[in-house]
Amino acid sequence: MDMDKQRILVVGGSSGMGLALAKRCLAEGAHVIIAGRGEAKLSAAREALGRRDTLETAVADIGREDEVAALFQRIGRLDHIVSTAAAIEGAYRLLPEVELSAAQRVVESKFYGPLLLAKHGAPILPPSGSLTFVSGIAAYRPAARGSVVAAVNAALEGLVRALAVELAPIRVNAVSPGWVDTPIWEFVAGDRKAETLAAMAERLPAGRVGRPEDIADAIRFLIGNGFTTGETLHVEGGHRLI
Repeated sequence: MDMDKQRILVVGGSSGMGLALAKRCLAEGAHVIIAGRGEAKLSAAREALGRRDTLETAVADIGREDEVAALFQRIGRLDHIVSTAAAIEGAYRLLPEVELSAAQRVVESKFYGPLLLAKHGAPILPPSGSLTFVSGIAAYRPAARGSVVAAVNAALEGLVRALAVELAPIRVNAVSPGWVDTPIWEFVAGDRKAETLAAMAERLPAGRVGRPEDIADAIRFLIGNGFTTGETLHVEGGHRLI
């Protein structure tokens, strides 16, 4: 797919995987709108990406339906929608310590958010358009402290398959990353982030943990491949094999 003149919304595009995707798409000539909950992070991302005519930012909480509806009213025409958003602060806890409010934030960002993006975004997409969401390895290799994230990732992949049928010919897919070096690990591992990622790198068949650019490449494939829908693309360095 020629990205020139394509309009792409990247929710969660102010950091990590979303920022890497925005950079990739802008370099290919696409018009990119990055959306997130915080104006400060969006402004920083705009500076990092370089102020250009083909980049817009929008403040929105995709867990709130009124804000999602207003977002699409402001944006106008779109060709593709991507969400890498994940509010997991406080979610990685042993079951006795799980707080419902933290679990609800994960559900809102990784399940209700994609559901609302599809509900309000699909009507403005062309038949050749796509929606791409991000699940994760926790759905396949759950660990103690990760029950909430594992469950939500699995639910999101079920939603993707159902939406691919309901919204056809618009394509709906997910990318399932493994362990990727992004700011999210500051919430998962805290001060032990570097040590934790290094230990996993030694176990993975790929010999390293992922980079945001690895996931951006996978999402770019799903945006451009017109014969892929209802799929979960695993980009995890062989994590499911160990």
